[in-house]
Amino acid sequence: KMSISLDKEAFFRRLQKLYSTWEAATDAPLEKCDAVVVSMGTDEDVVYSKTTALQTWLCGYELTDTVMVFCKQTITVLSSKKKIQFLKDAVSGRTEENANGLPNVELMLRDKENNEENFVKLIQTIKESKNGNVIGQFHKDKFSTKFIDSWKEALGKAEFESVDISAPLAVLMAPKDESEIAMMKRAAGVTLEIYSKVFKENVKDVIDADRKVKHSKMSELIEKALEDKTHLKGTDPTLVETCYPPIIQSGGTYNLKFSVVSDKNTLHFGCIICMFGVRYRSYCSNVVRTLMVNPSDEMQSNYTFLVELEELMFEKLKPGVRLCDVYSSVLSKVRSAKPQLVSKLTRSFGFAMGIEFREGALLINGKNQVKAEKGMVFNINIGFENLVNPDGEKSADKNYALYVGDMVLVNDEPPASLITRDKKKARNISIFLKDESEEESEEEEDSANVLLGRGARSALVKEKTRQEISAEVKRQNHQRELRMDLNKLAKERIMHNSGSVESSKVKKSNVSYKSRSLLPVKEPDIYDLKIFIDKKYETIVLPLFGIPTPFHISTIKNISMSTEGDYSYLRINFFCPGSTIVKENTRFPSTDDAMFIKELTYRALANRVPGRSEPPAANLQLSFRLIKELQKKFKTREDEEREKEIKFKFLTLNFSFNNLTLKKGNCKYIQAFINGEYLYKFTNIIDATHEGFRYTSVRGDKVDILYNNIRHAIFQPCDHEMIIVLHFHLKNAMMFGKKRQIDVQFYTEVGEMTTDLGKMQHMRDRDDLYAEQAERELRHKLNTMFKNFVDKAETISRGEIEFDSPFRELSYFGVPFRSTCLLQPTSAALINIVEWPPFIATLDEIELVHFERVQFHLKSCDMVIVFKDYKKKVETINSIPMQSLEAIREWLNSCDIHYTEGIQSLNWGKILKTILDDPEAFFEQGGWSFLEPQSDGEGDDSDESESDFNPQSSEGGSDEEGSEDSDEDYSSDDEGESDAYEGSLGSDEESGKDWDELEEEARFPADENKNNHEEQQPEPRKRKRDHSSHRKSAK
Repeated sequence: KMSISLDKEAFFRRLQKLYSTWEAATDAPLEKCDAVVVSMGTDEDVVYSKTTALQTWLCGYELTDTVMVFCKQTITVLSSKKKIQFLKDAVSGRTEENANGLPNVELMLRDKENNEENFVKLIQTIKESKNGNVIGQFHKDKFSTKFIDSWKEALGKAEFESVDISAPLAVLMAPKDESEIAMMKRAAGVTLEIYSKVFKENVKDVIDADRKVKHSKMSELIEKALEDKTHLKGTDPTLVETCYPPIIQSGGTYNLKFSVVSDKNTLHFGCIICMFGVRYRSYCSNVVRTLMVNPSDEMQSNYTFLVELEELMFEKLKPGVRLCDVYSSVLSKVRSAKPQLVSKLTRSFGFAMGIEFREGALLINGKNQVKAEKGMVFNINIGFENLVNPDGEKSADKNYALYVGDMVLVNDEPPASLITRDKKKARNISIFLKDESEEESEEEEDSANVLLGRGARSALVKEKTRQEISAEVKRQNHQRELRMDLNKLAKERIMHNSGSVESSKVKKSNVSYKSRSLLPVKEPDIYDLKIFIDKKYETIVLPLFGIPTPFHISTIKNISMSTEGDYSYLRINFFCPGSTIVKENTRFPSTDDAMFIKELTYRALANRVPGRSEPPAANLQLSFRLIKELQKKFKTREDEEREKEIKFKFLTLNFSFNNLTLKKGNCKYIQAFINGEYLYKFTNIIDATHEGFRYTSVRGDKVDILYNNIRHAIFQPCDHEMIIVLHFHLKNAMMFGKKRQIDVQFYTEVGEMTTDLGKMQHMRDRDDLYAEQAERELRHKLNTMFKNFVDKAETISRGEIEFDSPFRELSYFGVPFRSTCLLQPTSAALINIVEWPPFIATLDEIELVHFERVQFHLKSCDMVIVFKDYKKKVETINSIPMQSLEAIREWLNSCDIHYTEGIQSLNWGKILKTILDDPEAFFEQGGWSFLEPQSDGEGDDSDESESDFNPQSSEGGSDEEGSEDSDEDYSSDDEGESDAYEGSLGSDEESGKDWDELEEEARFPADENKNNHEEQQPEPRKRKRDHSSHRKSAK
């Protein structure tokens, strides 16, 4: 059974575009065509072809040994059984909406041996289309198989006139829709990740270690990086491949074309050019970068000018502009600014790309009259060749080339959007190497020299022998840069937010009584000056100085009841300005004469008094209970109102005929966790539509999740787990009944969650072996089923949703809530979705990570996650094993997240409140630098701690005298201790006592200890010194 399916909506939408363009064509060759014939064979040497591109564009997949004939009245496809089964949705899924005006699709099953009858039908169909004389084909595509050769022979006998339609169809497929743009952006993301984390890092290591590496070896290293999931940003490795073998050039020999191959010459430390691109689901991406080692001023000037030319092209690329005009504008700037470089320019400045890496009909050169359109993606590549460096001594240093390339998307308004965002200015790609003499003379200028965008680096020692920098030093350098950027960016962000108008709705202050007449003065408790609870107006009337004073229940922070001696006390705490805990968005009166009460305490006798049936404190106890009930009722009503305000407005999902379904037989569950209870847990199906997911229970309940409300979509296979999970972390909370939920999870149990250990079973019990085999097969089946569903959902959503999977090799244990669980990073978050409640921390929202209790003698530490939104409570992960700390540091460093360490636990609530109260003062005093370990002060701290126990320093002696006395005390006490220790051990003869003798001596240990203590008791001053020396020795 095929695991792929046709995206019917995209198929009919693009087919409609094809026929509309064909109908509207006024120029040859498309206008001249009576039919379009596309035949696809198999050829492993052919990577890009118009036939492959058209099939992928329409169907999403390549269909080998298939003939497709597009006529005016019908569309006929001749192919094998499996491909016909795949295309059956093109017939069954046809409706008036998606196929308005399109001809019918007819599917023909080809024979394995003889297809003469099928060929006759196809040729007759062509003859009946329009004039039946001219067919459009892709002349450059030369596929050869037994089936395709026989079809070409039959087509040749019919003597049709053939015209090449490659150019018009290339222009037709060039504007990309949203799903295509999303796939190209994902491919570009992987390309940049591998370029920056693999190529740049390896070049840096090679230069630092002065190693000799061949261009071809470096190219192979980049290709192998596609097999490492850590560089794929959560992308399925089976869907990713290189557009072409990576091209590395250096050493004075340059050929700025994508058809060349990396040679076996050694990497030269001069101008290093890298060309690299990744394909994702057949959609291409590309990036071109130049790294310069010790560049001269002229080289940097030329490179800066080259980047300016590229940015000029971004400005000129807009809908309706001819590509030759874009070329001419760049050429004009070079002639006016640096005419000597005109002859050094590359012949063309880029091309459109998509399923094909290079669209020949959409080159940016001086002759192409085709106009750019919205949605086109261009691969801008511009460079200078055969440049001469007058400062170069060797031929490899004299000749150099500069080349930059990026992907851009044409928008309605200029400039074009840059897809491959990366630092490429001269200071970011320049590597400066200095020997010891240069380092001494230019020590103050080191900060101006940037190595690969990561600060100045002095990598050379005398005679140009380089020292290889350890991974720890690299990580520390990177963390230092992150720390500098952290305070700067945080200050800009928080100051910008404080200056803007608050978008959050300020809560209206509650009023007990709008007029004095509403106060129930006739109530006996008020008349007797007792505490009265008015449930109607949610008000507490308290007697103050003989006056009944109303307080709304919202002003009360907490109450407590206690009994001390003969009296009972009722303590009431109020919210007021300046309190540590204040309700969010609470507004207090701003008048100058306003007074606030922070606390009230009422006292009454707890014992009975003569003549009264109840003790006087009974009223306090009753008031305490009623206030608690009123607080609970008010809080419940307030929460319900807040939930209604925050409730996300869901649209109704419009189910089309091609929705995807996980079937009922898969025991599919949904669960949400609210107030410690599982809200839903029932069996049925989950569907994926073009707008979102819908879960339907057996009783008819429906749960709708829109794609645009999903922050994280996570797929966790059942490898090493007892459940397989689809988890959705939402942007806005959705309603389950009357409760809001931010996390929704669909899962299936793989095996038994519990095992009966009481059963007596043999290790080779045949039933157990069968059960284990069945469980392995079930795991494989579920993984395949869920993976297919995820892939189809990504395709149907047209790039709106991308599922992420955790990296188990980077996982570690911790306690984010109450129990230990396995925390696993993904490309966008740190998660645990197996234990409930789930833990999800979005990496983009993290400001920094601080490790607490990091000490060598401890087995675990704590990890505190501080978010960029300082109003948000920090997340704490407790009890992380110390052996996992190094891997976590490396992972955080790779994610560009700054981390710090300390030995103490901090009060983060007060820290964040201090920042929010006066952010400007916080960052002026160093910002987050207070978390950095002060290595210089460690010795001072130890000295101070010792002096605390020094008796001489407390009596006013100098530090020197105190230290001398301390040394004397230490030595004398040490001698006493050694004597006592030897005495306790006894002689060699005593050390050999048997058990009977030892038991006899142990009968009266307390009396012996007491006598020893009285005999050896020192003077008070001496005892204090002994105490001090004990503290020191403990250290």
